[in-house]
Amino acid sequence: MAAQDIPNGFTGFANRKPGFEPASASVGRTPVGAYTTEGTPLSGVPSTYGSGAQGAFQYARDHARPDAGAANFDPDKLRLIPATDRRWAWTEVDLGVVRHNMTALKQHVGHGVRVMAVVKADGYGHGAVRCAKTALNSGAEYLGVATIDEAIELREALVNAPILVLSQPPMEAIPLLLAYKVMPSIYTPDFAIQYAEAADAYSIRAPYHLAVNTGMNRIGVRHDEVVEFMSQVSFHRALDLVGTFTHFATADAPETLDFHIQTKRFLEALQAMKVAGFDPGIIHAANSAATIRYPDVHFDMVRPGIALYGLHPCQETRTMIDLRPALSVHARISDTRLVPMSEGVSYGLNYRSPGSVRICTLPLGYADGMRRGLSGRTDVIMEGRRFRQVGNICMDQCMFEVDLRTYGTRRRIDPQIGDEVLIVGRQGDSIVTLDDMANMLGTIHYELSIGFAQRMPRLYV
Repeated sequence: MAAQDIPNGFTGFANRKPGFEPASASVGRTPVGAYTTEGTPLSGVPSTYGSGAQGAFQYARDHARPDAGAANFDPDKLRLIPATDRRWAWTEVDLGVVRHNMTALKQHVGHGVRVMAVVKADGYGHGAVRCAKTALNSGAEYLGVATIDEAIELREALVNAPILVLSQPPMEAIPLLLAYKVMPSIYTPDFAIQYAEAADAYSIRAPYHLAVNTGMNRIGVRHDEVVEFMSQVSFHRALDLVGTFTHFATADAPETLDFHIQTKRFLEALQAMKVAGFDPGIIHAANSAATIRYPDVHFDMVRPGIALYGLHPCQETRTMIDLRPALSVHARISDTRLVPMSEGVSYGLNYRSPGSVRICTLPLGYADGMRRGLSGRTDVIMEGRRFRQVGNICMDQCMFEVDLRTYGTRRRIDPQIGDEVLIVGRQGDSIVTLDDMANMLGTIHYELSIGFAQRMPRLYV
């Protein structure tokens, strides 16, 4: 790669069409298997789809009527079949809500403090590209990711804001950092020098952020060794220290002692750098919890992640800022049946019908983020009412129960195939939240939010 090969922008990497959403790969793409019955690919179908489904059309040919000609499928018509008609389970992300949350965070930190929108893990399951663009249009100035591939996805979607990889990537990935203009976090001298040498070979700068370990002990230069580290690497003319940061381990905890110890160590490290003549650049430390709870650590920039998507990082923040969940999970009933009294439902037959109930099947399961540990412990919402999920949640399907008996003035519901059901979200006075599910499972809503993005189509509203 010659120096002139390093792009001065990112249009050269825009191989995807605008609006392409990797997490929703089924949306708008020609399905694998777009072949004629003669086994040849249909015109206009990308060769990257391979021949894995060619056998499906071989099957169609083998079972064709003797008096029929070859079946031809129009790929353009196939593409028009909506994602929600290919599978009756999907997630919805309200970008207006993401915009609201970003605006609320900007107002909370006030003027003079930049916001890095953290969009790692595909925007916590909400879609990195669309959420990044929405956040930038709503006041964010920086983006944070966990991996180089996450950064490249943003660049190929023509996102030109500064991007920081919140860890130090492998040395072998240094050319990608330089080519896509992505900043790494650095905390080892060897990586710093290799990064600088590679940049110098192309006569370009090597910008980075210094990660400081103040007590979380995950990554970073130890807080009392920062000056020594800088003395080892700062001689290189290509290195450009753009920012210095740390990460809090307990900003979301009721106990504050450890948080204040980390803050003290970070301030001491920054002061030591300045005394030694090193400019720390953009100083940042606050994750979502610290952004909302502790204005003293806003510094030059804050790094909200989960709060951007409307999920509170801890109980203490709920009264401090108006955040609204952007994600909801939907499905349509794929089967209904009356199950006689005492007969079981799903693997293990752990649930037994009490009689006078209709069992409804939904086409999503633990492979879609509907965790198996929720079996019999969560509800779904239909027509504004909650209904109990029953039976073990399967890999691809789960069931819920509708009581057909009439109680007083309660309206009877007769569910039908195709009726829409809400798995996560609010409808009328009924609500099921990721927090509810996380509490049942003994985990955090981060994990569930990311899990629901595993393979369901994602729609933006």
